[in-house]
Formats: sequence, structure tokens, C-alpha cells
Amino acid sequence: MQDHAFFAGPYPRAFVHRGWHYGDLTGMENSLSAFRRAVQEGYHYLETDVRTTSDGVVVVHHDALLDRTTDASGPVARLPWSVVRQARIGGREPVARLEELLEEVPKALLNIDVKVESAIEPLVATLRRTNSLRRVCLASFSEARLARVRRSAGEGVLTSMGVRAVARLWASGRLPQWVLRRGVFAKVAQVPLRQGRLAVTDERLVAAARRRGIEVHVWTVDEADQMNRLIDLGVDGLMTDRPGVLRDVLRARGLWAA
Repeated sequence: MQDHAFFAGPYPRAFVHRGWHYGDLTGMENSLSAFRRAVQEGYHYLETDVRTTSDGVVVVHHDALLDRTTDASGPVARLPWSVVRQARIGGREPVARLEELLEEVPKALLNIDVKVESAIEPLVATLRRTNSLRRVCLASFSEARLARVRRSAGEGVLTSMGVRAVARLWASGRLPQWVLRRGVFAKVAQVPLRQGRLAVTDERLVAAARRRGIEVHVWTVDEADQMNRLIDLGVDGLMTDRPGVLRDVLRARGLWAA
């Protein structure tokens, strides 16, 4: 799986979380403009989210509702594409279909968070139709959803770990090896720095992942000091809402590859 095209980008992997949505693009998360800008600024890895409309169109959108990021309102899942397409992100730009994003940034490598069960089949169909399966990693907190993604997409699909698999990985850095013997089907662990008062990303997690050939990507990291500490720790990727800051950190360390 390490020969998957997703792993072909620069290392450590620098992800723009929902596109370049700050500065003059504040409020434009998950818009085509935000992703286009990220690529123009030199990023290879983009993180995004997908949902489906009531008539099965796969759209690039994080929230269950349109309300927070667009000038429209209502649940995406209960609205047809003919209505969702009228919503304007930040009052400026239409919500995009996944296929439009794939066409807009044809050389980018995408991490796609599958937000709902209803998105799985049309998502996989879109990735197959656009010959994009090998340039994406599919993610979800839900183990069941990820299992269904793997069944639908078949051999060669890359997914991250769900919550339970990450918990087993975390525990395997502290407990006997048998903890991780079952249930890990991924080569990517995408984790927060902390979960409440619990430190998730630490030396033992990274060491446990390294022993098994698993990459550790940390979200969402916006402070330069944290970025530097995590790179020193040996994580493989960082997701950020402040891509300008991450780029400066990587440049200062001689690790930026535009």
C-alpha cells in the first residue's frame, strides 16, 4: 500500500484543512477558490469533507447544515442538488460537487472525510469515473463506515483508521502487543493532538505506528510551536487551517517542497 499514489507527495505531508480559507479567503472553507489557492501557494495535499444531497449528488461540505458557511439554510441531506447549488459559500461562491473539485485540482492529493453513509456509493462511483481512487485517502471516525468504504471500493483503496483502531494503536504503545492484533486495516492514523485531557499524539503513539509502517497525521495544528514540536516528534503529516504558518515552519527547517 505504501506505493499508493497518495504517498507520492512531499514529506512530511502538509495538508490544507478545507482549503486556504483565511486572509482574503476568510469564510470560504471547502470552496473551489480555497482549494485552488492552496495549490497555487504550493500545497500538494488537500483535506476536505463530503456529504450527499437528497438526490444523491456528492458535495464538498463539512456541516450537516448549510447555515454556518453559506447564505442558505437547511440540512444538506434533505435538499436536492437543485437547491444546494444555489447556496453561496461566504455569500460568494457555489457549493461544489466533488467531481468539480477533482477536475479543478487534477494533480492534488486529497484526504476526504466521508461524513455520512449515504455518500459512500456515489463517492466511490465518482472516484472511479474520474480515475481518482489512487490519489485519495478516505477517512471517517466511524469504523463501520470505513469498512463499508473498503467493501465498496475494493482492493487498492486507502483509508485512515477509525476511532477504535486508533485507540488500539495508542494502547499498543503502552500495553502488550496483542492489543493491536485485530481490526487494523489502514496504513494511516489521523489523530488529534489531544482528546480532552488525554494526550493522544506522543512519543509512544508515534513509535507504535512506526513499528507497523503506519503514518501518523495530526489535526488540526495552527501554531508554529506545536508544528515544530510535532515534526521533532516524528509525525508524518500535519493538517492546518493556517497553511501560511505551516509553510513558513517547513521552509525554515528545509522541509518545504513546492
